[in-house]
Amino acid sequence: MAQLQIEKTERGMTVHCSGPWHAMTLDAAAGAISGELARLKEYEVLLELSAIEQIDTAGALLLQRLRRGLEEGGNVVVVQGADAQTERVLAMTQRYGHPDTDFAVPVPGLLAQTGRNAAEVAANGAGIVAFIGRTFLALLHLLSRKVGFRYKETGYQIMESAIKALGIIALTMFLVGVVVAYQSAVQLKTYGANIFIVDALGISILRELAPMLTAIVVAGRSGSSYAAQIGVMKMTEEIDAMRTMGFDPYAFLVLPRLFALIIMMPILIFFADGFGMLGGMLIAHTELGLSVTLFMDRFTEAVALKHFWVGLVKGPFFAVLIASIGIYRGLKVKNDTESIGINTTKSVVEAIFAVIICDALFSIVFTKLGF
Repeated sequence: MAQLQIEKTERGMTVHCSGPWHAMTLDAAAGAISGELARLKEYEVLLELSAIEQIDTAGALLLQRLRRGLEEGGNVVVVQGADAQTERVLAMTQRYGHPDTDFAVPVPGLLAQTGRNAAEVAANGAGIVAFIGRTFLALLHLLSRKVGFRYKETGYQIMESAIKALGIIALTMFLVGVVVAYQSAVQLKTYGANIFIVDALGISILRELAPMLTAIVVAGRSGSSYAAQIGVMKMTEEIDAMRTMGFDPYAFLVLPRLFALIIMMPILIFFADGFGMLGGMLIAHTELGLSVTLFMDRFTEAVALKHFWVGLVKGPFFAVLIASIGIYRGLKVKNDTESIGINTTKSVVEAIFAVIICDALFSIVFTKLGF
């Protein structure tokens, strides 16, 4: 932000100008000029410009306004410390600038903002369609043997995005199993229905909690890493270099990550099922006195195998959503570091949102089909 610091001296005032003085950073400085500095009368004022990092015509016009305002108040103004670039811009604005230039950043109205949002949504929609088409084309080339399957890259992505996530997924589901079992135990004790804790744990964890929480963890861990990695490659022009050398980025970057998550997501859900039930079994034994044997007998009797398969079937669909959104957001990164942070955040939020919508659709479909 453009900054003004006022220092009193024996001879008058020194105004230190610092920071970037361009159109988007002038609000605070413009406020100071309209406030405290506008009240100075009959001082000797020194404008110290050596700490200005960069300046454009908007910043130079504001400095000209400051100088004119001080002189109109009877102050003697001396300017010093300006580098060559600042002096050139100040000279140009002094010659051609309008004294009544408005430095407030315009705020778009409701209609303009609505139009911008609609245009952004349309652009994102077109980008997603193009991304899906390019990915499908790369898949067709792979199936027609025009390009080879990237075994090494896929194996590396399996290790980085899935196997290394087993620890956090196992711990998360174990704790979730503990929490669900503990809260259920409090209510079941009241009615003497201790044994039904197995039914509640089995159906909720296998069918909903394990797939959903696994997908959320993977979206936060692996989906964000996809966006960040590809975003850095986009910013450093590595992707452009690949195209220049005749390599298809979709075959080398997109498909290995996509296949890695599709292969590993059902396996991660399987591990999540086991650790979630383990946490629930621990609480069932300590709080309700259910032995491991009784717990397992009730589990095999009351929890149908279809609940396990319903949870597992969701895995590949969640994987496609998480990987596609993460990679797409990485490819949307522009040539600045702020864009990496914005698109990485969007990849996580959009992936979690898409997973929840997909899970809701699965729940409706499976319920209608009687599963």
